[in-house]
Amino acid sequence: MASIVDAGTTGSRTAPAAGPSRRRPPRSLAWLGIVPFFAFALLFLIGPTVYLVFGAFQTPSGALTFDNIIGLFTPQIMAAYSISIQVSLASAAFGALVGFFIAYAIVHGGLPGGIRPTVVTFAGVASNFAGIPLAFAFLATLGRLGLVTLFLKDTFGINIYTLGFNLLSFWGLTITYLYFQIPLMVLIITPALDGLKKEWSEASEILGASRWQYWRMVGLPVLTPSILGCFLLLFANSFGAIATAYALTGSSLNIVPILLYAQIRGDVLYNPNLGYALAFGMIVITGCSNVLYLWLRARAERWRQ
Repeated sequence: MASIVDAGTTGSRTAPAAGPSRRRPPRSLAWLGIVPFFAFALLFLIGPTVYLVFGAFQTPSGALTFDNIIGLFTPQIMAAYSISIQVSLASAAFGALVGFFIAYAIVHGGLPGGIRPTVVTFAGVASNFAGIPLAFAFLATLGRLGLVTLFLKDTFGINIYTLGFNLLSFWGLTITYLYFQIPLMVLIITPALDGLKKEWSEASEILGASRWQYWRMVGLPVLTPSILGCFLLLFANSFGAIATAYALTGSSLNIVPILLYAQIRGDVLYNPNLGYALAFGMIVITGCSNVLYLWLRARAERWRQ
């Protein structure tokens, strides 16, 4: 009797389970939604970039050459890169500093609840306001016959141009760039400020630390990668801007984007392949800053976790 039970038990263990055969799940078509993105990136980002890189190492006839790259080290082009880097560094530094304090005020400043949506909405609009409209707005405000210029002159007797200010100069372009640099900093650093855990502040207070000690020993060290990453992103953002600078200063300020435009579309300095080399140099500089930004952002996210 026991052998019969054992045999039945063994048979029940080894018998395959009856049921319908498994079918492969149907393939998802969700990936079709990103096809337009990749098509757009290929046509307007990857394709032109590859074309510029190859053009930087070619002559007008298509022969391979390094003369265009060597031409980047001429005094005029090196001066253009120097001015562009200085403008980008200045606008990125001031934009990061002012934008950080604005973001801190709306996140941890105890302001009314309706202030933050208003500031963030304006920052989203202002960070994309550039080009000819922005240049015209600053000319109408701080130009020689601008609204603020005439107001200061007629009301207080202060002529900012007599004091040395010039909108069509290094500092004039830097101030103009701040219009979109500061809002961009607000948009980027606000999530990082939101990521500071309230428990950290409470723990520091329990241990007897002051507000300044909390920010010096906890808050700022945690935010440092995010702040540096935002600074690099602002640098890359201003380094590649051309429409605002060209509409505001024309050819009076020798920066790389204006010199590049003159080499590709100009009548006197027409040399497209040298222009491609200028663009290649800009790609290298902005690419390095973006890579560092991504690395710092990943580091900041890991710290907050």
